[in-house]
Amino acid sequence: MTPSAIDYQIMWNRLIAVVEEQATTLIRTAFSTSVREAGDLSAGLFDRQGRMMAQAVTGTPGHVNAMAESVTHFVREIGAQNIFEGDVFITNDPWLGTGHLHDITVVSPTFRGGVHIGFFACTAHVVDIGGRGFGPDANEVYEEGLLIPIMKFAERSEVSKDLLRIVRANVREPDQVVGDMYSLAACNDAGDRRLQTMMGEFGIADLQGLADFVIETSRKATHDAIAKVPDGTFRNTMQVDGYDDPVLMAVKLDIAGDTIKADFAGTSGMSRFGVNVPEVYTRAYACYGLKCAIAPQVPNNTGSLEPFQITAPEGCILAARRPAPVSVRHVLGHLVPDVVLGALHKALPDTVPAEGASALWNIQISARPSDPNAGLRNAEVLMFNSGGTGARPALDGLSATAFPSGVSTMSVEATEHVGPITVWRKDLREGSGGVGALRGGLGQTIEIEPREGYDFYFNAMFDRVQNPARGRDGGGTGAAGAVELTDGTQLRSKGRQLVRNGQRLKLSLPGGGGYGNAHDRPKDDVAADLRAGLITPEQAKTDYGFEG
Repeated sequence: MTPSAIDYQIMWNRLIAVVEEQATTLIRTAFSTSVREAGDLSAGLFDRQGRMMAQAVTGTPGHVNAMAESVTHFVREIGAQNIFEGDVFITNDPWLGTGHLHDITVVSPTFRGGVHIGFFACTAHVVDIGGRGFGPDANEVYEEGLLIPIMKFAERSEVSKDLLRIVRANVREPDQVVGDMYSLAACNDAGDRRLQTMMGEFGIADLQGLADFVIETSRKATHDAIAKVPDGTFRNTMQVDGYDDPVLMAVKLDIAGDTIKADFAGTSGMSRFGVNVPEVYTRAYACYGLKCAIAPQVPNNTGSLEPFQITAPEGCILAARRPAPVSVRHVLGHLVPDVVLGALHKALPDTVPAEGASALWNIQISARPSDPNAGLRNAEVLMFNSGGTGARPALDGLSATAFPSGVSTMSVEATEHVGPITVWRKDLREGSGGVGALRGGLGQTIEIEPREGYDFYFNAMFDRVQNPARGRDGGGTGAAGAVELTDGTQLRSKGRQLVRNGQRLKLSLPGGGGYGNAHDRPKDDVAADLRAGLITPEQAKTDYGFEG
């Protein structure tokens, strides 16, 4: 009997539980702190054509929405005739995966009764992939590490020992990286087990009817939501730090009926350094920003993503060509939603937030013994940190919160456990939120020092230092970020730098922009901010007119 629409809706809801368990398995088994502590991952179910049916809520849009495209590349490259039970496919190709070499995507076909019915896929950020390490200094992708083309990690359950030997020979933390590859495969296996149980309960032999229902229902709902947005052409530009030169990001939104197109023509050209963004990642975050504002209630899948048509001129910094360096593509990629939301604000006032810190302040630390003959081990430490989000039309911004990436910050204890560093300070940065009727979220202040016997190199990949987050509708800008030693020595916001034993690195993360005129903020709220240390006495008096 053909399932009814109600049957399909119930099954659709169950799929969310299936992919959530898939993601939870990855978190529980992962070696990298970026996965098990921060949730820098994605997981999802796809039909035989490679169309995404469901994604785990756990995860980041840059992975999820890029993975929605990447599975179709696996289908094409592997070929239907070469897909067998027990196979596991893998790649970290930035242009066919999620934008840089540090993200490994694993795809596993799922079978029922010996018939191929779909795929599970997942992505995770690994601590190291060789090359220069996670940082922006390379001039070509070849310098950034090992590129694994789309290939089989396992064929008929037999893992490729040659692939593992190549990976182990090219990365600094082979146990962690290979362990995460196995975790990714286990994640997909967990999803498959739950799916098989679900299909048995509902008595279905394949996923095609359910996939068509999910995707077409989502597509129609998204088109309906777009149709409610006023027609017109809306533009926005935003200057950001870049590496050695500022970068202009430009977008034009064309909205007509139930269609919306975002074109990034006018954006700066590619950089010599690894801040370039493959277009797949630009599409991922542009879609995310627009969908958050226009169709937030529609579940995320191929049907809800396709109505957003995103283009960027090939060769611009948001559509980088091979073999451009792309290691820290997230820095500009995380700023893309601010650009598109700034244009959408002109069509939908009182809907989108002010600009935020947006780009994660990731730091990759390479700890090395001060004395090479001391017999101490090297260590690689990755730490995610977030500034403040922009104020919203009806609420203050969120402090030290990752938007749009949605990842968590690793705990200090977990970070110190994997390498010889001490995090001496990690607190909210007073006064860093942009002033306004709604206040921007605060950044944070972090101080890190190598432990006795060690120095460390760190790869800086920070933005909003020269170009802080702008407020909206009269709101003030958030505080700019800063990179320095605690003795006041100024450091660069991009690139590899050395912190010697006895020195302490200080990161001052940027705040989000404010919303509306500061003098319209209720005095009780200003007084509460002042008592909580969220604003300075000078801000209270000068910006808010509060005499308290």
